[in-house]
Amino acid sequence: MQRFPMTQEGADALQEELQRLKSSDRHRISKAIAEAREHGDLKENAEYHAAREEQGFIEGRIADIEGKLAAAQIINVRDIPYTGKVVFGSTVTIINTDTDETKVYRIVGDDEADIKQARISVGSPIARGLIGKMEGDVVAIDTPGGVVEYEIDKVEHL
Repeated sequence: MQRFPMTQEGADALQEELQRLKSSDRHRISKAIAEAREHGDLKENAEYHAAREEQGFIEGRIADIEGKLAAAQIINVRDIPYTGKVVFGSTVTIINTDTDETKVYRIVGDDEADIKQARISVGSPIARGLIGKMEGDVVAIDTPGGVVEYEIDKVEHL
């Protein structure tokens, strides 16, 4: 089985969602289906069909989360000795060498990525260009706008 990297925080968030889906959401949708059945003819009962559709979504999401957690290789960056090297889970401060624009990213698993929260996927072009490099290195990263050079200003294990 292929393993996929995931931070401890990402695994915890998936566990919380799984717990919510299995306990409260499953119970809520079962009640909604039972209530909709009481309204009579199921062929033309929109509430029943909507509830069954939501039940299918919930069961699919449960199976998806369970599969992701089973295949996860949970990595806690705080357990990795700090060397100044960019590794999975690191928070990296980079400076665009042309514009002096500073950006801070945390390198996370594919399912945890959220650019609005400055979390980039380990499979993204920026992360692939940074992994294995050291503080002070200048890296050329191929972006959709062309090749951009960044200097790695700081690597943190937060």
